Amino acid sequence: MPLIRFDLIEGRDKSSLRNLLDAAHRAVVKAFDVPEKDRYQIVHQHPAHELIIEDTGLGFERSKNLVVISVTSKQRREDQKQYFYKVLVQELGENCGIEPNDIMVSIVTNGDADWSFGLGEAQFLNGKL
Repeated sequence: MPLIRFDLIEGRDKSSLRNLLDAAHRAVVKAFDVPEKDRYQIVHQHPAHELIIEDTGLGFERSKNLVVISVTSKQRREDQKQYFYKVLVQELGENCGIEPNDIMVSIVTNGDADWSFGLGEAQFLNGKL
């Protein structure tokens, strides 16, 4: 936990995808102090015409390396989120060659009752997590 979804323009090879996922996971571990094996990631690849992400008036130029990252997580402090954005951009830049203007992140917060990791149980509520 958290659950992270990546929306990308199709065309990355298996090794590039693994580097992307590993880099993002390192950022999550550093910023949110989650255990190393606490890893939930899903990749969606789209034809370029199905992924339109503009700049909201900030003047960003986007490329085919665009990555939209959606994070669903229990509550995190604002300083943790800001640190996550910073570390994520560093990791993806250094390890994947992705420019900061090609990284968009959205974090959606939920609570203990909103998670079941299996077995029809809410593990945060029943004390197993």
